[in-house]
Amino acid sequence: MNEVYSINGPVIKVKNANNFHIMEKVFVGKKKLLGEVISINDDHTVIQVYESTTGLMPGEEVICTGESISAVLGPGLLGNIFDGIQRPLHAIYKQDGIFIKPGTNVPCLDMEKEWEVDLKVKVGDPMRFGQIFGVIQETSLIKHRLLIPKNISGDVIMVKPNGSYKPEEVLLKIKDKNDNIHEVTMIQKWPIKEPRPIRDRLSLSIPLVSGQRVIDTLFPIAKGGSAAVPGGFGTGKTMMQHQFAKWCDADIIVYIGCGERGNEMTQTLEEFSELIDPKSNKPLIERTVLIANTSNMPVAAREASIYTGVTIAEYYRDMGYHVALMADSTSRWAEALREISGRLEEMPAEEGFPAYLPSRIAQFYERAGYVKTYSDKLGSVSIIGAISPQGADFSEPVTQNTKRFVRAFWALDKELAYARHYAAINWNLSYSEYIGDLSKWYNKQVGVGFLEARQKFITILAEENKLMEIVKLIGKDVLPDDQKLILEIARVIRVGYLQQNAFHKDDTFVPLEKQLKMMNLILYLERVANNVIREGKAFSLLLNTNMFEKVIKVKYDIPNDNLDLFDDYYKMIDDAFGAIK
Repeated sequence: MNEVYSINGPVIKVKNANNFHIMEKVFVGKKKLLGEVISINDDHTVIQVYESTTGLMPGEEVICTGESISAVLGPGLLGNIFDGIQRPLHAIYKQDGIFIKPGTNVPCLDMEKEWEVDLKVKVGDPMRFGQIFGVIQETSLIKHRLLIPKNISGDVIMVKPNGSYKPEEVLLKIKDKNDNIHEVTMIQKWPIKEPRPIRDRLSLSIPLVSGQRVIDTLFPIAKGGSAAVPGGFGTGKTMMQHQFAKWCDADIIVYIGCGERGNEMTQTLEEFSELIDPKSNKPLIERTVLIANTSNMPVAAREASIYTGVTIAEYYRDMGYHVALMADSTSRWAEALREISGRLEEMPAEEGFPAYLPSRIAQFYERAGYVKTYSDKLGSVSIIGAISPQGADFSEPVTQNTKRFVRAFWALDKELAYARHYAAINWNLSYSEYIGDLSKWYNKQVGVGFLEARQKFITILAEENKLMEIVKLIGKDVLPDDQKLILEIARVIRVGYLQQNAFHKDDTFVPLEKQLKMMNLILYLERVANNVIREGKAFSLLLNTNMFEKVIKVKYDIPNDNLDLFDDYYKMIDDAFGAIK
């Protein structure tokens, strides 16, 4: 019998055991705590326990299962809230109250609920992994496409008629080439640390449109891409992810609260439950999976939560959906790695993090992608990971290593946040490497002038950044009028374009067509004002026309459904500046 030899927090050792295999799921002690084998040598086996080991004693039994830690995949995931090892928090609350008892074993999905299944196959059809064999209306917004599990291929020899079935009921039987018969239900399991296979990985050429101007215009992310959102305390990481989840054109949202404070996580879950999907006017939770792993939960489960979330995201991707995964925050996940690494007495690297931190970060972000699935559909997983560097220090290891593996970097600025400038993305520190890949799409779907206007905006903001160094030394009054104009146009861009009001009906989400018209109007204002200055007229006279303020308020004054009003502003600019004498 395998017995616990030593206990060090979530790490336990078993001596003289030779029947374990690496990454095997085990049950530890009388309470059958969930654990995973992470190291094997001649002397002992090391097991990482995903639950609290308080009360566990040496000598208690460790039971092998012969399988890996896996996510249970099937109908009922959407609208549900799980912890880091996919235990359903609503069901646990009904059974045990507000605290999760060690060894709690509640089914991840409701196995008693009946689902109306529309089966799409018939006897004799050849089937293989990843093909769709049935459809369930999981929520009013999403159809759940049932997929053939892994290691099953062959001909269908039995199909149930369409009707209502429980998740574990056999819906069809498949005979493989060796005459083995496989039973297929709605439920399948998938090891969380193993990426689900794909037929083909496609180029990232379509943007994930969010309606947030600073992202869509300056720092876009592609469908199937990855982005990092670093920021100190209070810079709006969580709120930005809320806005992105609410408005981005993804079909499914997977939100992972990884190691966040309990009260903040509670607020997040309540807000997600109350958010209305603007596309359908139905609760956003109907197309959302929430994974909550607060800072006071077992640290090992925090590490697992990331993999659980991305496995669920890949499952819906394989159905042909576009999934946006929000991880808040990967810093807490990295801290869990550091704590476990310390208990394993591994050699620490920079700031105590394990030497394998970069490879773990890479493994996570590399699971993003735009793919062709085995069901011959197109799907994607886009990953947006928040980072919480201590003291907003972007030179710390998690931020620096994440920058190596993501192609969009949205750096949040404490000063912008304190000035009520949201989203508080610092345009001087942020970047996106997807522009080249997305240029054809922007030119075709939005307009040829979109990227040209974007580049002019970036140039003006860069010039403002240089001029502000001079202004700090000698003041604004000594600048020539053309440079004063650059500073004023940059202010119009910052306040009138990049700053966005999440509580205004027309400003919370802005379609790309309106974004282009706003950019063109600001650039037209700049050109006409430049011409007036070249004629020798004072910059102060331009300010007296109040046109700069009127253009700033365009985001509120022109509704998203009446963009023809932009034409009036061109005439107003011509009339106002033409009247200057």
